[in-house]
Amino acid sequence: MNWEAISAVSQLVGSIAVVFSVLYLGIQVHRSTRVARLATQDAAATALRDVTKPLMENADLERVWRVGLEDLNALSAQDQARFFHAAYQFLKAFETIHFHYVYGLMDRQLWEGWRGLLRHYVAAPGIAHYWKLRPEVFSERFRKFVDALEPPTEQRTVGTLLGQEPKS
Repeated sequence: MNWEAISAVSQLVGSIAVVFSVLYLGIQVHRSTRVARLATQDAAATALRDVTKPLMENADLERVWRVGLEDLNALSAQDQARFFHAAYQFLKAFETIHFHYVYGLMDRQLWEGWRGLLRHYVAAPGIAHYWKLRPEVFSERFRKFVDALEPPTEQRTVGTLLGQEPKS
């Protein structure tokens, strides 16, 4: 065997090793991306749960949220302020969820569920009023997205879900 043959064989072995290394790296990146997407989707659900959990645990907060969604004028000035704080947190959670979807970190089917829920809530009179007052606290991308949402034919929120509550 001469040096040229040895060199050719070593180049071939090196090339095969590079190909396998690239394939292995590709598999690891794919797994890592999948784990990141799953973590993001879980964080999205957790963010919204963190906003809505106090509403489930505190009857007064739940009342402020439920009534404020449909009729802000039925709330005192203090309760309207509480509603606006909750609306801000609620919409910020959705802004983050939207951000994750835009950057490919949210499964499309999960996103469609979130988008459907948001459509109902931004159509509620209380949230719609807040949105008109404070759009600048949200990113331009999210504002454009929300403004382009088509209202549902029948708006359903916690304030109207059962169909027994008066609608504004």
